[in-house]
Order: sequence, then structure tokens, then C-alpha cells
Amino acid sequence: MKYVSALALVTVALTGCDDYLDTMPDNRATLDTEDKIKAMLTSSYVENDYVLVAELSSDNTDNIGDNIPYTNRFYDQTYSWTDETESNNESLERFWSGAYIAIASANEALAAIETAAPSATIDECRGEALISRAYNHFMLACMFCQPWTQDAAGDLGLPYMEAPETELMPQYERGNLADFYKKIEADIEEGLKYLGDSHYTVPKYHFNVKAAYAFATRYYLYTEQWEKAINYANKCLGSQPKTMLRDWKSMASMTQSIDAISNEYISASSNANLLLLTAYSSMGVIWSNYYGTCNRYNHSQYLANNEDMSAQNIFGTGTTLWHTPKAYIGNTTRVIFWKYGNLFEFTDPVAQVGYRRAVYPAFTSDEALLNRAEAYIMLKRYDEAAADLTTWMQNFTKSTKTLTPDNIQEFYKPIGYCYDKDPKDDTDNGLRSTIKKHLNPAFAIDAEGSVQECMLQCMLQFRRLETMHAGIRWFDIKRYGIEIVRRTLNPAGQPETRTDFLGKDDLRRVHQIPQKVRDAGFEANPR
Repeated sequence: MKYVSALALVTVALTGCDDYLDTMPDNRATLDTEDKIKAMLTSSYVENDYVLVAELSSDNTDNIGDNIPYTNRFYDQTYSWTDETESNNESLERFWSGAYIAIASANEALAAIETAAPSATIDECRGEALISRAYNHFMLACMFCQPWTQDAAGDLGLPYMEAPETELMPQYERGNLADFYKKIEADIEEGLKYLGDSHYTVPKYHFNVKAAYAFATRYYLYTEQWEKAINYANKCLGSQPKTMLRDWKSMASMTQSIDAISNEYISASSNANLLLLTAYSSMGVIWSNYYGTCNRYNHSQYLANNEDMSAQNIFGTGTTLWHTPKAYIGNTTRVIFWKYGNLFEFTDPVAQVGYRRAVYPAFTSDEALLNRAEAYIMLKRYDEAAADLTTWMQNFTKSTKTLTPDNIQEFYKPIGYCYDKDPKDDTDNGLRSTIKKHLNPAFAIDAEGSVQECMLQCMLQFRRLETMHAGIRWFDIKRYGIEIVRRTLNPAGQPETRTDFLGKDDLRRVHQIPQKVRDAGFEANPR
């Protein structure tokens, strides 16, 4: 097992760190008051997000056409699952270092809490620090490790940082994924004992209680602990889940401008938004009405028409959605949901330079509801799953249809699977899309066409729509072994050329450890 300095986890992934390495990492502010501890915890939320890389890696992205010049090497590498050599504010390198910096802040707060005078605020800060530490480690695993399975002890984990640095060059081993997840779970369970909302000024920008329940729901779903996923979803959603969901119908009656809709989408007053995070990010440009940046790799009209937004589904087509898809047709032909505004932080207002920023919901009650539906399906509690799917569908769309296990199976079973070539059609090039994809999870599910498989297809479709432009689809692709064809669309917007294929066992499904961290001796992911 290779070892690596913990400094490599953070500082080697940053530029200009030579001076830092010359000093002991103990020149810290003294955290000797509740206010200072609370201030430290504001740094325990990563500001370099995973969203763009995860979304561009997923099947929510097509190569709209090689004639489109709006790309760069970073986007080329991300879309093609190539190990990253380019860096920007949304690169894996920045996400890695940002997450470990956030973890370090949580650990500093926890160390100070141990010597602080007991109080209700100190207890709540302990809960926030533990949950934040767990979340940052969890998201690192989602990006840089295999998905959790019953065989996780045989997969590579990551260093789990449980204390502040007190040595110049401490050594850490990578360990296995099962042990790594056990530590995440221990932090979640311990953190929930203490977490509370009374000391927050704006709870939605911190791990408030409902956000922590939503995180626990996702964690237990991803680790196949279906009953616990349901339990925490119940705590998050309460007895009237519909009142917790985003009010898409009301948003449809608002002024239909991207600024108005995106401001409402990230509003702290929305019951649906459980945790809002800020990031150095271009997502407000890439998934908007702007041309440039990353228009070549985007959510295409073809994807919308055949796989998700506008495709024929059990509730109808795109015209049935309250949150209607927005098409930008021209040499880019993108179809998107308005979600993120183009925010800009000026570092020099005179020179008009600075950073693009974004605010995004890391957890929503809508996702928690669909997570619960998935857990019900896995436990074969189909009527309860159908009830949750109905609640989501009737809120997201204008449909008044009531879903049942029977009508879900009746609708989804006859639909062909994506990329399956029709032997009776000589013009079929094996690149065509439908709303169904073959599922190859490590956990057992019933045969294709069964009630369970059809309900999983429905749930995954709903979650794909719900989490569009949020990166979550990539994690479903990993968990369910969903395979992806990379193709280039022709000028008519149809799939023409196959350029790559991501199989269910392709090692590129796990993003590579950043180069600078590997250069410091950290064990790479297999390739």
C-alpha cells in the first residue's frame, strides 16, 4: 500500500505551495469563542464543485457537432472521460483540494469544540462539523472511487481525515472503500445526535436538520440500506411530502426570464431547497442562453426529444412539464432547464475582472422523495413507490394520472432500449436513443420487463429530469452500471458517428486522482 503526505491531499493540488511547505501547519487562529467556531464552519463547505465534471461525464451530454468551436481542452477531456491534464475552477484538481480544505476546517472546529464550554450552540456546531466532514468525504468517494457495493472492501478508498494536521509530513494510506464508508456513516450518525438549527442566521446555507436527513437518505440509498434510506426520507419529508416539493406550477406563472426563474430556483425561501452551496462555477453560462464556453458538449435537442425532457413518457411529453425546456436552436441546438443564474464576483470592479460564481441546491426534498421511491422499489413495496412517483409526477408535470405498478409496467415494458440496433432496419446505426437503458447494478434486480425493472426505469427517468444539470445523473450511471455511447451529431442534429463507449466495467467510470496528488506519491486509480 502506498503512503502519501496529507499535505499532498490539499496543498500539492494548489499552485505556489513551496513557501507553505517551509512552515509547520499550526499558524491557526485560536478558536476560543462560539462565534469563531461558527465562522470556521463556514469554511467547511467546498467552493469548487463537482457538478460540471459529473454532468459533462454523464449521458446528459452529447457532442453537438465538430463544426462548433465553443470548447477547450478541459471540456474535451471531461466529455471523453480522459484523465485530466487541464485545470480550472471546476476541475477535479480544484474539487479535490477544495474538499480536503473544507474537511480541514471541520476538523479545526471539532478540535476547538472539545475544549469549549458546553452549550446548545456548541453541540449544534459539533453536529454541523461532523455532517459536513462526512459529506465532503462522501462526495470525494462519489467522484474518485467505485460505487459502494457489498464487495467494497476490495476497492480503493481515500484517506479519511479525522483530526487537524499537527505534523509537517504525516503519512496516510489510501485504505479500502468499505472502511472509508464506515467512517462516513459513523460521522453521519454521531452528527445527527447534535445537529440543530437554532444558531443559524440563514439555515439553508448550512447543514440544517432536514438537509442532514436528505444527506443520510442519499448515503443509505447508495449503500443499499433501503430501510434506513426510507426512515431518513420520512424524517426529511414529514407527513405531507407534497408541501415540501418545489412549486413548479407557481414558477410557470412567473415572468419567464432566465434571471427570474433561476433566482426562484435557488431561493432560500423555497421548501424544496434544503442545502444551498456557492461555487466558483460557469454553470450559469453553460446551461443558459449564452453562446460560447462549452456549447459543443451540451444537452442536445436530440437528447431532449428522445431520452428525457421532450420525449414521450408516462406523463406525456415536454409540453406537459410545468418547467418547460428552453431550446436555443442554431449552430448549437441546446435544450436546457433554466436553473442557474450567471453570477459574477468582481475582484477588481474598475478592470471588470473576477470570477464566475453559482449557487446550487446540493440537496432538495424532490430528490429525497425519489430516493425514497427507489428504496421502496428495491424492497418490492411497489404501491408505496408508485405513490411517491405519482406525487413527484403530479407536482413536476400537469398530469393528473395516478401511477400504479401495473400501468408503469404496461408503459415501460414495450419500449426498446437505448443503442439496441434494430436488425430489421438497415439504417439503424446503433446510436439511437429511447427513454430506457439497460441496467447492470452490482445489486440484484428482477429481469428486464419485470415490475421491479420497469419501476426502476420510471424512477430513474424522473430523477434524470429532476436533477438535470446537477451532476447527480452521473452517480446513477455508476450505481446502475448504465452504459453510454459517445456520438457526434450531424448538422441535422441526428447521431452520425460513434466516437467512444463507456461499458459497465470500464475503469474510466471512476475519475482519476489529480495529477499533482499522484506526483506526490498517491496511488492512482487503475486504468
